[in-house]
Amino acid sequence: MNNEVEDMTSDPMTNMWISFFAMGLMFVSVVLTIFTKEKLSGFFRYLLLTISFICIMVAGFIIFFTVFAGPTPE
Repeated sequence: MNNEVEDMTSDPMTNMWISFFAMGLMFVSVVLTIFTKEKLSGFFRYLLLTISFICIMVAGFIIFFTVFAGPTPE
């Protein structure tokens, strides 16, 4: 199984798309946070802020593993 993960992340294009997905999650997190702070209150505010926090945490882990995977061999 370790070889499957190594093979998947050794492709530079795959790393690019994974990092784009992480940046998209960061964007969703920012939009949710701004919308929630401006327009909502009560339970829905805390629910969307929790979803926003989860998005930014997942994006952070993805970026962390993408960056520390190192340069890809050509």
